[in-house]
Amino acid sequence: MSAAATRATGQDHLWSVDEHLEDILATVRPLDAIELQLLDAQGCVLVDDVTVPVSLPPFDNSSMDGYAVRVADVAGASEEFPAVLTVIGDVAAGSPDLLQVGPGQAARIMTGAPLPPGAEAVVPVEWTDGGLGGGPVSGMRARSLSPEGASGQVRVHRPAEASAHVRAAGSDVKAGDLALAAGTVLGPPQVALLAAIGRGTVRVRPRPRVVVLSTGSELVQPGEELASGQIYDSNSFALTAAARDAGAIAYRVGAVADDADTLRSAIEDQLVRADLMVTTGGVSVGAYDVVKEALSSVGDADETGSGIEFRKLAMQPGKPQGFGAIGPDHTPLLALPGNPVSSYVSFELFVRPAIRTLMGLADVHRPRVRAVLETEKALTSPAGRRQFLRGKYADGTVTPVGGAGSHLIAALAQADALIVVPEDDTSVEPGTEVEVVLLG
Repeated sequence: MSAAATRATGQDHLWSVDEHLEDILATVRPLDAIELQLLDAQGCVLVDDVTVPVSLPPFDNSSMDGYAVRVADVAGASEEFPAVLTVIGDVAAGSPDLLQVGPGQAARIMTGAPLPPGAEAVVPVEWTDGGLGGGPVSGMRARSLSPEGASGQVRVHRPAEASAHVRAAGSDVKAGDLALAAGTVLGPPQVALLAAIGRGTVRVRPRPRVVVLSTGSELVQPGEELASGQIYDSNSFALTAAARDAGAIAYRVGAVADDADTLRSAIEDQLVRADLMVTTGGVSVGAYDVVKEALSSVGDADETGSGIEFRKLAMQPGKPQGFGAIGPDHTPLLALPGNPVSSYVSFELFVRPAIRTLMGLADVHRPRVRAVLETEKALTSPAGRRQFLRGKYADGTVTPVGGAGSHLIAALAQADALIVVPEDDTSVEPGTEVEVVLLG
């Protein structure tokens, strides 16, 4: 533990939130870059800048179904005095051979088709008689672009300026332009751009594989019947969903009973598919906190680099925490407390930044803002602890949601922010400006 080695450790040392996070981020490293097909790269982070090899669009093309014309030939055209042009043929999207449009001529053209030589603009079919030899025809768009039954002339009822309804070559991006910068997360629009410029593969850091495992003999899978003394396992669902929201490929193992051998076996089985492991429960000082016992003997520390340190943090909720690396690949593991709110807050503060670091992102933290506290009475906070309270943020104000209890899941479901109360503050009055972590 690089950062941990330079400061006092052990059960008597009370770690600050910042110390614990610093230690995690000093240990976790971005995953190695790999080459992926475009759709496999969705959600991943670009490793290299991507430049445009060919302009987009690569040629002047029509943005409308209509007629490619010369500007001079339709100058002054009107309903009363239409410009009558000879139709020399069709230009469809993908046409390899283009017609030459000369004086007094027009070519039928489809949306996306290249502008033929000699043409300077496109008049939409709605501005013409549709090539049917009569007056303006409404609702005849598809028919007007078929050569069957069409005359050799078209009447144009409006003038057109140069480049009207023409998408110019390079009007989107030009050859040599920067398409996407290194560090970009590839969403659907970015994937579309890469495909449009001809990139079939791209170098990225893969999405981290995160395994989430909850502990507790009292935990029951949702959908099953509860017996006396049992509760449903919500933590593994919450943290798996949170890991996916952070950008990871997350696997939920579910609840493991309070037995060190069973837990140790489950963890060792999951290491093969994990870039990061997250456990919840069993990290405090209770008689049945088997995570400590199980993790203390996962592999040999001297040979594998394994080692999980369990700590007390100066925070509420989330005082008990564990962090280290296990197994032959030194897989990072974060052991979170079992109370639902403690577990989720700990994930947002510590696990999410670790996931974003594995992805290779420059900014790994949730956004933070200052907001005015809206509440009827002062908030209280324990001395020497940094408290994180659930809140609703809107228009520069934040309102507490629920109480400080670490079991209040319903209040957590209504919150979109965390209200931060510093270690030295034991009371925060209504109207005070506070720091807020935005969760949305």
